[in-house]
Amino acid sequence: MATLSDVAARVGVSKSTVSRALSRPELVAPATAERIRRAAQELNFVVNRAASGLATGRTGIVAIVVPNLDNHFFTPIIVGAQQRAEAEQRQLTIAANPLETDGQLRDLERLARQVDGVIVAAPLGPDERVREVCRIRPSVLVDREVAGVPSVVADLATAFGALAGHLVDQGHRSIAYLGGPRGSWQNAQRIRAVTERTAGRAALTLLGPMPPTFAAGAQAAADVLASGASVAIPYATQVGLGLVFALRARGVNAPQDLLVTTESLINAAVHDEWTPAIDVDGVALGAAAMDLLTEELDARTPVPARTLRMPVLVTLPRTGPDSRPGQATEASAASS
Repeated sequence: MATLSDVAARVGVSKSTVSRALSRPELVAPATAERIRRAAQELNFVVNRAASGLATGRTGIVAIVVPNLDNHFFTPIIVGAQQRAEAEQRQLTIAANPLETDGQLRDLERLARQVDGVIVAAPLGPDERVREVCRIRPSVLVDREVAGVPSVVADLATAFGALAGHLVDQGHRSIAYLGGPRGSWQNAQRIRAVTERTAGRAALTLLGPMPPTFAAGAQAAADVLASGASVAIPYATQVGLGLVFALRARGVNAPQDLLVTTESLINAAVHDEWTPAIDVDGVALGAAAMDLLTEELDARTPVPARTLRMPVLVTLPRTGPDSRPGQATEASAASS
């Protein structure tokens, strides 16, 4: 295996110059940096991240932290972040931590000190606890806004509000919303949007908080039926699928008897033309978060915190009591 000395000998420079060219190329003359890069490729030289970290203070590793691994919503976000990290020649490590308790804060602080930067997705703790982590290393939030911290947010509040308004327009006068986990910032935004769009026009039953799981949706079936709702809007797809399963076990034929919103992928798989869908481009969300983090890591001066709002696709079939399938339209819900 080639060493730093081998690359230095090939180019005719010192080992320290090779090290600088491979870790901080802006500190080396461009022509020299290019010769070193080519020599390293020819010799199949692999940078020792641990060794370079001692010299530069950087590990080449960034972390993405999700509240749990039960919710498949986070999987494409991780994929998008990882693709961007690889393009930047960084290693991505994944951790599950909801940041709900002081003990979980200490765990995340230990992780943050071992990496160059952190992406924290949908933390459930209060703002100050989130800030404590973000003070340690350059950080970006996903689906959470905290003053002074860069963030990337899927504009689900606008999407859920648009969906609720459409359902009322189609004649639904009783709607059940199955809410997400306690402490979820996104859940609070969605509740506010749905409440505003149904106020004075339809009865709204708020159920939850509940974890974003199949079991939680199944367990909510009795409450949904008791509410008298003609449509249920679940916080997460797994919740909706669990609800549909439990309703059918009770003889209720969703979506014809009681409409349960879901994702386009699920609708297509079961040839369902009745059900409205909300779709988040999780890969784009994760990629945007990594881009913001890279911007922080590569900046020579502090970067002002900013929030990126990502559009969310809402598919709105006609779903009124007298509607027929096959009349879907699409609307992109996004805020400016």
